[in-house]
Amino acid sequence: MTNLSNEIKKAVQYLQKEFVNLQTGAANVGIVDDIEVECYGAMTPLKAVANVSCPDAMTIKIEPWDKSTLGDIEKALQQSNIGINPQNMGESILLPIPPMTEERRKEIAKQAHGIFENSRISIRNIRHHEMTIIKKEKDNKEISEDEFSSAEKEVQKLIDEGNKEIETLFKSKEKEILSI
Repeated sequence: MTNLSNEIKKAVQYLQKEFVNLQTGAANVGIVDDIEVECYGAMTPLKAVANVSCPDAMTIKIEPWDKSTLGDIEKALQQSNIGINPQNMGESILLPIPPMTEERRKEIAKQAHGIFENSRISIRNIRHHEMTIIKKEKDNKEISEDEFSSAEKEVQKLIDEGNKEIETLFKSKEKEILSI
């Protein structure tokens, strides 16, 4: 059952990571987490070549440790799909987070719902896989009928907890996205 718990935790962590990447109208360094910069002849995570911070609620500031990489960072930001136009300030790059329109909020809420549904499907597949293993053990007489029933209840309990956790995360994120 520890493997089942780990698989459910991975599904929840995936949801959390994807939700961080959604732009909600407030500055969040998670928006640029997955961006890689081509510098020194290799693709390098942005966090490895620059300090990323939020000086205020509507701005992300990127300060490269090596000023010669500023152009490479700006290029990587422009090529990314974050939907924010970087402003080169000479020694740093600012990403001004635009205020969200009602239409954009609904669009992002729809994206969040899609990510949530994918997590639910993932947890459903985890349940199906675990139940297949338990049924096979019962059919091979490796476990008794009582052990099968007990294992089935334990699996369902863990699945229900996972579903409840991702639903709570989704409702919280949806509220954050739709609030003005």
